[in-house]
Amino acid sequence: MRVSFFSTCLGDRLFADACVDAVRLLRHVGATVEVPAGLTCCGQPALNAGYAQEARRAARHTLEALGGADWVVLPSGSCTAMMRHHVPELFEGEERRHAEALAARTYELSEFLVRVAGVERLGTGLSGRRVAYHHGCHALRLLGEHDEPLRLLAGAGAEVVDWRADRECCGFGGLFAAKLPAVSAAMADAKLDSLPDVHFVTSADGGCLMQLSGRAGRRLLTTRFRHLASVLWEGVGTSVGLRTAP
Repeated sequence: MRVSFFSTCLGDRLFADACVDAVRLLRHVGATVEVPAGLTCCGQPALNAGYAQEARRAARHTLEALGGADWVVLPSGSCTAMMRHHVPELFEGEERRHAEALAARTYELSEFLVRVAGVERLGTGLSGRRVAYHHGCHALRLLGEHDEPLRLLAGAGAEVVDWRADRECCGFGGLFAAKLPAVSAAMADAKLDSLPDVHFVTSADGGCLMQLSGRAGRRLLTTRFRHLASVLWEGVGTSVGLRTAP
């Protein structure tokens, strides 16, 4: 499997360790991973703000950078949804056909591990860990992704604890949090108020993790928030004696 890894803006700037762990996971399951030079942004922020022309320019650059990749894997359900569903809509003719072809080969990390690589067990390094999983809106509703991250967590030994608000929006929503901060904070608080006793919360979306961890920090809560890639790599690393997450 030859994979082009797209770290995304948040991944590159704020979740670099998770991006490294995602690449380690992909290599662990037998993929050859490359990070194409020149990757920047998928164009989602511009599109959300109503700037279709600017979104098209960013998306076109991304399509050119990814070229003829066999598979594209991202550590973000949100950006994966943009690449798979919205980028093709920005184009017409041959450009649209190229975008659609690439979209069909584009996956969020846990999606790829389960659906393409056929992996559900990644060591036993999470044994004894009580984990709550937050389903990001884009991954859940646009990608149809639900069981994949849960299977991988359970397959690594974690106890995935029931959380009645696990499918509710965290309130981030990109520009939504900036435009309606009071509503955004209230949505995050509602999720945090229902959080069960766990060792940490994990998700496939960095934006959601930033939203929840930021609000938890403001409220002086001690809950830890970790990206799914790093959690899964701990599941591998602990069981085979590799580097593990703290």
